[in-house]
Amino acid sequence: MSSAETLQLFQAFGVELEYMIVDIKSLDVRPVTDRVLEAVAGEITSDFVAGQITWSNELTAHVIELKTSEPAAALDPLPQAFQDSVTRINSVLEPMGARLMPSAMHPWMDPHRELVLWPHDNSSIYEAFNRVFDCRGHGWANLQAVHLNLPFNGDAEFARLHAAIRVLLPILPALAASSPLMDGHLSGMMDSRLAVYEQNCRRIPAATGRVVPEPVFSSAEYHRLILEPLYADVAPYDAEGVLQEEWLNARGAIARFERSAIEIRVLDVQECPQADVAICALIADVLEGLTAGRWVDPAHLEAWDTETLYALLQATIRDADGALISDAAYRRVFGMEGRESVTAADLWKHLAESLGPDARSRHTSLRSTVKTLLERGPLARRILTSVGSKPSRERIGAVYRQLCECLATGRMFLGFE
Repeated sequence: MSSAETLQLFQAFGVELEYMIVDIKSLDVRPVTDRVLEAVAGEITSDFVAGQITWSNELTAHVIELKTSEPAAALDPLPQAFQDSVTRINSVLEPMGARLMPSAMHPWMDPHRELVLWPHDNSSIYEAFNRVFDCRGHGWANLQAVHLNLPFNGDAEFARLHAAIRVLLPILPALAASSPLMDGHLSGMMDSRLAVYEQNCRRIPAATGRVVPEPVFSSAEYHRLILEPLYADVAPYDAEGVLQEEWLNARGAIARFERSAIEIRVLDVQECPQADVAICALIADVLEGLTAGRWVDPAHLEAWDTETLYALLQATIRDADGALISDAAYRRVFGMEGRESVTAADLWKHLAESLGPDARSRHTSLRSTVKTLLERGPLARRILTSVGSKPSRERIGAVYRQLCECLATGRMFLGFE
């Protein structure tokens, strides 16, 4: 989000998509992000502005990030903008024998053996992360996410938005889980990325907390209760102070006061930008409804206990859309009184149906994609159905090769053909 002006709630959006670069034939990861950026910029750089979308490096040299160059006033034009960049990157990668692969985790990457950190500008930051946290593992080296940035103006808007995000965050994997495989096998989790993500800062637990952020509703309180203790904990391992920044906070949603935005980080990347943006639109619609009191008084949202929300998050990490919403008080937040057996899928269908006709997720360009997501389940469910209960390496490769084609052509993955 731009710091040039302070945006109001839901006035604009920042979206970031991460993709892995893999070999065309083997689908093994290829650490050539620097070569891609050099090919288009004429020199190795951390950022290349391609109109509405900026290409950037990430921690690892096999991942490239695509992000909105400026806050976007609307979400519906973004799928095509992102897709144009995907097409261009694939054209740069093709002579190298490489291509982009979607989904939140590489299904068989060995991060201990294949990790290559970004070695160019800002490498001191990545080296510091590696020194403190040891990035040789799935929790750092094999994660591709979507970040949705939402603006706020002042403490009052921050409080409303943060309260709404905390309550909604536990059911986001039910929409966005795309990582049921790890180390060449089914992991037993629909969202393996989040399962390893919450363990990646074990040395300094204050960095991740319980993934669901604490009930903190002002800038001063956030700095006092979250950021300052985190900076103090990392200081003995960070003599140069390289990591004393807001982005060290690794919760599932983090406050970025420097740009007056909250960044939601628990979303797995999907098979194509169309699906990612549709999910972002539905989330934005529901959050706007929560902050406006569509289902419950917004003040009620601030009372939710972190451990209660964390327990629900664990259920959706494991079962995604199939997770049971057994907490009656949680169902009441969204106007689902009187029903006892409710899954996360049921809840999302209810929320989508209760939105007004002008909702972003009901825009003509996104409506059918949202419908497919709600009817067929998250990408993890569709991958799981396609690979089978005891998938071979060949079967996994065939499914993920088709996912690469979905990304290249901008279409959803509906099952293995």
